[in-house]
Order: sequence, then C-alpha cells, then structure tokens
Amino acid sequence: MITYEFRKSKLSRLHTNHEVVRVKRGLDGPAPEERPTPDGRRNKQGIRIDPEVEAKHEPRRTVISALVTHEPGVLSDVSGLFSRRQFNIESLTVGPTEDDERARITVVVEEPDPGIDQIKKQLRKLVPVISVRELEPDAMRRELALVKVTADEPAQVNAVADMYDATTVDSSPETATFEITGSRQKIEAAIETFGQFGVREISRTGTTALARGTEDTAAPVSATESAADGANQDGTYTQTADDD
Repeated sequence: MITYEFRKSKLSRLHTNHEVVRVKRGLDGPAPEERPTPDGRRNKQGIRIDPEVEAKHEPRRTVISALVTHEPGVLSDVSGLFSRRQFNIESLTVGPTEDDERARITVVVEEPDPGIDQIKKQLRKLVPVISVRELEPDAMRRELALVKVTADEPAQVNAVADMYDATTVDSSPETATFEITGSRQKIEAAIETFGQFGVREISRTGTTALARGTEDTAAPVSATESAADGANQDGTYTQTADDD
C-alpha cells in the first residue's frame, strides 16, 4: 500500500487504494447559515444601523441656505444629492435673488448633527453651488399657504381668518380660500383652527429664510471650512466614487 498526498487549492486528497478522501481546509466554526444574525434597524440598502451610534445624536430641525448659479439642472443636481444620500428633507424652495445670475435654495432638514454636517459638505461639492450656510435659530423664516375652507358659516370663518391675518383670495357660496403668510407654527395653528369648518384643500410653499441684519445669508466658504470639507487650495473639489 502506497499513500500519496498532494495539495491543490484548499483541498487535500488522500489516495489509499481506490478510495479518495476530501479534507476541507478552513476556519473552525458553524456554517454561514447557522451563524447568528445581528439585530438592529437597517437602512434601505440593508446596512445595519448601530443603535449606540444613532442614540448619541438626536435629530433636530434646521434651515440650510445655498446660493447657486442660476442655470438649468441645478435643482435636479441638488434633489438628486438628497435622494442618493436619503437625507430627511422637510421642504425645499428655490427662487431668484437680487442677482439675475444667481438663485437661492432654502432647505429645511431634520437630521442628527453628523447628517446636517454631511448635507453642507456634499452641497459645497456641487459645481453650481457658490456658498452654503446653516442659518441661526433667530433667522427670518416665512412660509405661504393657501387654505380652502367650507364656508357654511361665513361669519365664523372670516373671524378665524382675521385672527391669523389671512387674506381672502377666492370665495363662493360653498367655499372660501385664504392666503396665510408667516412662520410654520402660525400656519399650522391656522390650519388646525380652520379644521372645525372643514378644510378642503391646502397648498404650502415651504420655508424661505434670510439672516437678520447686515449678515450674509449664505456667505462664501472660508478657507478653514474648505480645508475641513476636503477642498483643494483653490476652493474646488475633486469628486470621488464615494461622493456619488
């Protein structure tokens, strides 16, 4: 009896007479399907979210203002960024500024601090974006809403409209439509009060905002901020695969 032993790949074959014995080379332990699966919440990509890391940062609502070049495709670039990164966006508004070549995008987000920092960082990497800034809590924030209400009790409906400085923009024997301008809290309170008569339709613009006083709403990024965000010396960014 002669025994031959040779190795190929990760298998060893022992030839004894006419018998072939396969010996697997690998780590000891249970098979993959028998191993325990980690518990915890997962995002839409199936990646597990570490509950300890998540618990350290409570989400907060804030307003981010971005000054961008007024050109076709800017809004698509910004909305595409939010879609890819799956940021929690409450509202997004865009409109012209005092400069015909620039537009202002105002975004209301509710994210933990790391998520808010990531939003600002990723916005600054977009080519059409000139500057980005998170506004202070005392910044001027306004929203416009159109509210269509059942007008079976016109006197009471008009009394509520006067309470919230609402302007009548349309009326008929069955309905009345009001324009309300103010803070988010004021508009939500007005809608709740109108609810006793029956709210038929609502259309809201989302929040727009400006910094108070002489302070710029979206000032150019400083050299320190650019370096922290990974910018080049000239303030531009080199996009990598991780940025997509």
